[in-house]
Amino acid sequence: QVQLVESGGGSAQAGGSLTLSCAASGYTQSGYCLAWFRQGPGKRRTGVASIDSDGSTSYADSVEGRFTISQDIAQKILYLQMNNLKPEDTAMYYCAADPAICMGVGYEDEYKYWGQGTQVTVSS
Repeated sequence: QVQLVESGGGSAQAGGSLTLSCAASGYTQSGYCLAWFRQGPGKRRTGVASIDSDGSTSYADSVEGRFTISQDIAQKILYLQMNNLKPEDTAMYYCAADPAICMGVGYEDEYKYWGQGTQVTVSS
Protein backbone atom coordinates (compact mmCIF):
# COMPACT_ATOMS: atom_id res chain seq x y z
CA GLN A 1 0.00 0.00 0.00
CA VAL A 2 1.44 3.35 -1.06
CA GLN A 3 1.51 5.92 1.73
CA LEU A 4 2.33 9.61 1.40
CA VAL A 5 2.89 11.92 4.36
CA GLU A 6 3.43 15.65 3.84
CA SER A 7 5.17 18.06 6.19
CA GLY A 8 6.70 21.51 6.15
CA GLY A 9 3.67 23.71 5.70
CA GLY A 10 3.18 26.85 7.73
CA SER A 11 2.95 30.60 7.45
CA ALA A 12 5.16 32.97 5.49
CA GLN A 13 5.23 36.57 4.42
CA ALA A 14 4.89 37.47 0.76
CA GLY A 15 8.29 37.14 -0.85
CA GLY A 16 9.35 34.50 1.62
CA SER A 17 10.12 30.81 1.19
CA LEU A 18 8.90 27.46 2.44
CA THR A 19 9.91 23.89 1.68
CA LEU A 20 7.39 21.07 1.70
CA SER A 21 8.37 17.42 2.09
CA CYS A 22 6.48 14.24 1.30
CA ALA A 23 7.69 10.94 2.72
CA ALA A 24 6.67 8.07 0.49
CA SER A 25 6.53 4.35 1.21
CA GLY A 26 5.10 1.16 -0.21
CA TYR A 27 6.19 1.48 -3.83
CA THR A 28 9.16 1.24 -6.14
CA GLN A 29 10.39 4.59 -7.38
CA SER A 30 10.76 3.52 -10.98
CA GLY A 31 7.70 4.09 -13.10
CA TYR A 32 5.89 6.43 -10.74
CA CYS A 33 4.87 10.00 -11.38
CA LEU A 34 5.03 12.16 -8.25
CA ALA A 35 3.35 15.52 -7.98
CA TRP A 36 2.23 18.38 -5.78
CA PHE A 37 -1.30 19.71 -5.96
CA ARG A 38 -2.98 22.53 -4.06
CA GLN A 39 -6.49 23.52 -3.15
CA GLY A 40 -7.32 27.03 -2.06
CA PRO A 41 -10.49 27.97 -0.14
CA GLY A 42 -13.51 27.42 -2.36
CA LYS A 43 -11.39 26.28 -5.26
CA ARG A 44 -10.81 22.96 -6.98
CA ARG A 45 -7.61 21.01 -6.50
CA THR A 46 -5.06 21.87 -9.19
CA GLY A 47 -1.61 20.62 -10.11
CA VAL A 48 1.46 22.59 -9.11
CA ALA A 49 4.41 20.48 -10.25
CA SER A 50 5.30 16.92 -11.19
CA ILE A 51 8.46 14.85 -11.45
CA ASP A 52 9.04 11.59 -13.26
CA SER A 53 11.27 8.73 -12.14
CA ASP A 54 13.90 9.96 -14.63
CA GLY A 55 13.87 13.43 -13.05
CA SER A 56 11.84 15.19 -15.75
CA THR A 57 9.78 18.01 -14.25
CA SER A 58 6.71 20.03 -15.19
CA TYR A 59 5.22 23.13 -13.56
CA ALA A 60 2.00 25.06 -13.60
CA ASP A 61 2.43 28.47 -15.22
CA SER A 62 1.51 30.19 -11.96
CA VAL A 63 4.56 28.79 -10.14
CA GLU A 64 7.11 28.43 -12.96
CA GLY A 65 10.39 30.04 -11.91
CA ARG A 66 9.36 30.29 -8.24
CA PHE A 67 8.79 26.66 -7.19
CA THR A 68 11.12 23.69 -7.62
CA ILE A 69 10.10 20.06 -7.32
CA SER A 70 12.77 17.49 -6.49
CA GLN A 71 13.14 14.04 -5.03
CA ASP A 72 15.57 12.10 -2.89
CA ILE A 73 15.28 8.68 -4.50
CA ALA A 74 17.24 6.84 -1.81
CA GLN A 75 15.13 8.28 1.02
CA LYS A 76 11.91 8.28 -1.04
CA ILE A 77 11.17 11.89 -0.18
CA LEU A 78 9.54 14.39 -2.51
CA TYR A 79 10.22 18.10 -2.01
CA LEU A 80 8.66 21.35 -3.13
CA GLN A 81 10.86 24.40 -2.65
CA MET A 82 8.67 27.49 -2.79
CA ASN A 83 10.33 30.88 -3.22
CA ASN A 84 8.95 34.38 -3.71
CA LEU A 85 5.66 33.29 -2.19
CA LYS A 86 2.51 35.25 -2.98
CA PRO A 87 -0.77 35.48 -1.05
CA GLU A 88 -2.45 33.58 -3.88
CA ASP A 89 -0.21 30.60 -3.06
CA THR A 90 -2.24 30.14 0.12
CA ALA A 91 -3.75 26.65 -0.05
CA MET A 92 -3.69 23.14 1.28
CA TYR A 93 -0.86 21.36 -0.52
CA TYR A 94 -1.09 17.67 -1.34
CA CYS A 95 1.46 15.12 -2.44
CA ALA A 96 0.25 12.66 -5.09
CA ALA A 97 1.60 9.58 -6.82
CA ASP A 98 0.53 7.44 -9.73
CA PRO A 99 2.07 4.28 -11.24
CA ALA A 100 2.49 5.85 -14.65
CA ILE A 101 4.69 8.19 -16.62
CA CYS A 102 3.97 11.86 -15.93
CA MET A 103 1.94 13.63 -18.61
CA GLY A 104 2.75 17.17 -17.58
CA VAL A 105 1.41 18.12 -14.16
CA GLY A 106 -1.88 16.42 -14.91
CA TYR A 107 -5.25 16.50 -13.19
CA GLU A 108 -6.52 15.29 -9.85
CA ASP A 109 -8.31 12.23 -11.23
CA GLU A 110 -5.10 10.99 -12.88
CA TYR A 111 -3.40 10.26 -9.56
CA LYS A 112 -4.15 7.16 -7.53
CA TYR A 113 -2.47 7.91 -4.19
CA TRP A 114 -2.72 11.03 -2.03
CA GLY A 115 -1.31 12.40 1.18
CA GLN A 116 -3.41 14.11 3.83
CA GLY A 117 -2.22 17.61 2.95
CA THR A 118 -0.29 20.40 4.63
CA GLN A 119 -1.47 24.00 4.92
CA VAL A 120 0.48 26.92 3.47
CA THR A 121 -0.61 30.44 4.35
CA VAL A 122 1.04 33.50 2.79
CA SER A 123 0.29 36.94 4.15
CA SER A 124 0.85 40.24 2.36
